[in-house]
Amino acid sequence: MHASDETNNGRSSQLTYKFIVQGGDLGVAGSISTKIKRILQQIGARPDAVRKASVATYEAEMNIAIHAETGEITLTASLDEIRIRCEDKGPGIADIDLAMQPGYSTANDEAREMGFGAGMGLPNMNRCANNMKIVSAVGVGTTVEMVFKNE
Repeated sequence: MHASDETNNGRSSQLTYKFIVQGGDLGVAGSISTKIKRILQQIGARPDAVRKASVATYEAEMNIAIHAETGEITLTASLDEIRIRCEDKGPGIADIDLAMQPGYSTANDEAREMGFGAGMGLPNMNRCANNMKIVSAVGVGTTVEMVFKNE
């Protein structure tokens, strides 16, 4: 984890934390969303915003662990909003509209045997976030940016 504190006129305006997610490591997947939940609670984020950001981050973290080689999750939090950016190096998403449909999944058998890959990750992320943007390139990777209002 890497953390930085950006200041504005000597007063802290936002905090930024970066976390690395290793693809294929389903045993520890979920630990980053737990860390983000703790950070948000410690800075006094609203409970509803903490819950939504934690759920969405968990889904994103699982998607990276299941589908990608590696990824990075960046949390940027201020008094007004929480931003979570998830970038991965993986297969990319060929059809984002299809991937957004509940129940659609490209998870492998191993992930499914462990109870993952139900096809609810992206829909849950979208439902939790106030704003979500997905950019993906097949064979390159995917970037998901989510914003959660903390007001």
